[in-house]
Amino acid sequence: LARFAPQVASLLSSDEGERLLAGHRREITTLFSDLRGFTAFAETAEPEEVLDVLRAYHLVVGELVTAHGGTVEHFAGDGLMAFYNDPVPDPEHQFAAVRTAVEVREGIARLAADWRRRGYDLGLGIGITTGYATLGRIGFEGRYDYAAIGSAVNLAARLSDVAAPGEILISQRLQAALEDRVDTEAVDGL
Repeated sequence: LARFAPQVASLLSSDEGERLLAGHRREITTLFSDLRGFTAFAETAEPEEVLDVLRAYHLVVGELVTAHGGTVEHFAGDGLMAFYNDPVPDPEHQFAAVRTAVEVREGIARLAADWRRRGYDLGLGIGITTGYATLGRIGFEGRYDYAAIGSAVNLAARLSDVAAPGEILISQRLQAALEDRVDTEAVDGL
């Protein structure tokens, strides 16, 4: 857990931390991000170039998620999942996730300008939802992760999958929760 949420490393040795790791249900806001054009890039680029792009991308997203109180759940190649409001409760978790996404989009746009100069055509799509999930430790001795499971998590992944480069798609429930705080446009037929 300390690897994903450094701000709560002390929970590992507490009774509360043990309960969190065992599994619990909580409303969270989930953010998925994914690079557009990455597969084509990875098929033609040298492995060192691919690794450099991934490192730069993960650094931008990881630092911003952590700065806004989020937990990086996992990296999967050019995809990343993070969630907010767990393990540390945050009454502003929905806004924190959207704010993170906007800042990530700006940071990746700066990287993408440099990538274009090198001939890499990469963009970023983001999906965000809010809803209840079950969270806790998964894995086996020697390789545990702290994970969130639930339909809200799955929906965030789907929204990220269909987001165009530079687009942040949020669920209807999240939009309703933040309608007075963020400017949004409806997406028809999605």
